[in-house]
Amino acid sequence: MNRVLLKLSGEALVENGKRGITPAALKDIAKEIASGVKAAKNCQLGIVIGGGNIWRGVRDGGGIIDRVNSDNMGMLATVINALALQSALEEEGLPTRVLTSINVYELAEPFIRRKAVRHLEKGRVVIFSGGTGNPFFTTDSAAALRASEINADILLKATQVDGVYDCDPRKNNKAKLIHKISYAEAIAKGLQFMDTAALALCMENNLPIQVFNLHKKGNIKAALQNKTVGTVIY
Repeated sequence: MNRVLLKLSGEALVENGKRGITPAALKDIAKEIASGVKAAKNCQLGIVIGGGNIWRGVRDGGGIIDRVNSDNMGMLATVINALALQSALEEEGLPTRVLTSINVYELAEPFIRRKAVRHLEKGRVVIFSGGTGNPFFTTDSAAALRASEINADILLKATQVDGVYDCDPRKNNKAKLIHKISYAEAIAKGLQFMDTAALALCMENNLPIQVFNLHKKGNIKAALQNKTVGTVIY
């Protein structure tokens, strides 16, 4: 693998059960990413990060804030997370650029595909923020879109569990971990590890996905070194 897109949830930046950004959690994830990039020679890394630790769309809107405004607030939350992660990665010695699909140019560069690719070629970690720039789309869809645009070799999705299960392991202790599954089978079974639009986009572009546990130390490093962790969707 030469070019990789890593999808992180906003919860990667916060301790369990809390909201906002926890400095210790931010530092830990930055160290994990830096360790992986340094171990995987010539790896070009892009990152898409969610914003659920700050604002989670319709759920946090409580029926008072309409869907479009609520999703726009979520996109702003991803920019906040991207700026925080940029600082933490640069503390670990990784040159990093934040690109955004929404107009906050005083804070980050606008997303331009050729500029993003050039940053990657120069060895910079590129954090894509602002989601797709449109309401009604998740950051999973943004990750699939950006990975396809930069011609990534794989989309790595770091989650709260060990991979893709046949049912929710947090609700059923008999859930079985699936090590490999096709896009079509995952869609047909309605597995909830990624929204269907994002999964379909990966299928259309023959972009493999690897889903693994964010909280196990060394998993990001192993995934960037093309080792088998979690589940592969192909």
